[in-house]
Order: sequence, then structure tokens, then C-alpha cells
Amino acid sequence: MAAAWKGTISFGLVSIPVELHPAVRDTRPHFHFLHAKDRSPVSYERVCRRERKPVAWEDVVKGYEYTKGKFVILTKEDFQKAALERSRTVEILDFVEAEAVDDRFFDNSYYAVPRKGDERGYAVLREGIRESGRIGIGKIVLRERQHLAGLTVVENALVLTTMRFADEVADVKRSIFPEKSRVRPKELRMAKMLIDGLAAPWQPEKYEDDYRKNLDRIIRAKMRGGEPRLEAEKTPRDAKVLDLMEKLRQSLGGERGAGRRTTGSRRRRQRAA
Repeated sequence: MAAAWKGTISFGLVSIPVELHPAVRDTRPHFHFLHAKDRSPVSYERVCRRERKPVAWEDVVKGYEYTKGKFVILTKEDFQKAALERSRTVEILDFVEAEAVDDRFFDNSYYAVPRKGDERGYAVLREGIRESGRIGIGKIVLRERQHLAGLTVVENALVLTTMRFADEVADVKRSIFPEKSRVRPKELRMAKMLIDGLAAPWQPEKYEDDYRKNLDRIIRAKMRGGEPRLEAEKTPRDAKVLDLMEKLRQSLGGERGAGRRTTGSRRRRQRAA
């Protein structure tokens, strides 16, 4: 597979040549739009809204709409200028604590593969990051766009993940979310019990895309001219769903009932004595 990017990872006075290869893949089926009458693929044309005529690719330019109907045209050279000089270098600016970066910042991951002859420096950086428990934070230009980037370790690989800048992450501090103060200690204990009951080790291979599997069965069956055998849902749609707070109320109600029964029994014993 061709590299998505070639350049160097730079930190301090050290530079390590690498190639970036995709670390994730799209395995979902892709579909074409067809004309229902004759099943011929439907093509899309670039049509000028004013002239109502098709426009060839060589006549298409990119424009930024700064006000309604008013555009600034940007050329390929403009984008190249904006891409900065260090377009082939990932400069690590900081190493931050891994726990300090929340998941909303991470986007798409790539394996950073060492160039032949540079494996030793690669391994030294990898093990240094692994033992530090930190993430390298830098910047990279991919497809004429600059991204924030995180450099982490997965097994024997350095993994570079494009990240969102701070202004791309929506603020979570809104009044629509309940405050922690609204959680009662007994309710929290019950919630933790329910969570502990489903505790399991992380085994990503056991989670499958059931929707995609059913689509694959339908496609194969239609190719044969038959009917598909679809997997039934493990949890029926009309199954009774127990509300978390209702479960908590039932549990707490049982505790209060047990408490009243204990108190009543104690009083009867005291009277009998």
C-alpha cells in the first residue's frame, strides 16, 4: 500500500524519517446510485447555477463565501503558501500526560513506519514514549490541511493520530447536563453495582457490526436470487427496558422497606421483654 505521507518526526535536535500508512480501514459495503428503470449507473454533473450548463473540472475553482453571494477565489498556489514550509515534518512541540487528553480530540490514525536504516532511532523514540506514559503533540500537513497530531505507541508501532484543534471541540460546559450534586450516594452505589456486573476485559474482536453482516447476507442472497437468512436481534425490540432510575428507586425502596421491618421487629422484641 502506498504511503499516505512521507517525511520526518522531529523533536529537539533529533529527526526520524518515517512513512505514514493508514491504521484503520473502511470495511462497510459501498453502493452506487442506479436508474431504477434500467439499472444503469447515475452520473453527477457539475452544473453552473446561473447558466444551467455543465462545467468541466478545469473550469472549477475554490471560493470562500465571506458574505451571501460574495466569494474570494483561492488558487492551488494559495493553499500551498498556507501549508507552511515544514509540510514534510511532524515537529513534536510537547509531551503531555496521556490521561490529560480526552477522546474528543482524536480523529484518524496512521502507522508511522521507519525508513530502512533508521530503525534504531525509531525504536529508541518508541520505547522512550512508552516508558514516559506521555503523548507527543505536534502538527502535520496532510492533503493541504494542517492538523494537530498525537504520537503514541501501540505494541511495536509508533501511531500518529490526527487531532482536532481546541476550537473544533464543542464546549461541554452547558446547563443541559445535570450536575454531580444531583447524584445521591445510594444511587451512585447502585449504578456502580450495575456497571461492575458487566465488567469485562477489552477484547475488540468480539464486537461485530451486525448491520453490515446482515447487509452482506442480503447482497449475497440477491446475487443467487434467493432469500437471505438474517441473524435475529439478541435483544428483541419490544423487550421491556428497565429505566436506570426506576431500578435505583426499586433498590432503594427495598432498602427502606427492610429498614422499617428491622426497626419494627426490634420494637416488638423490646415490648415483649
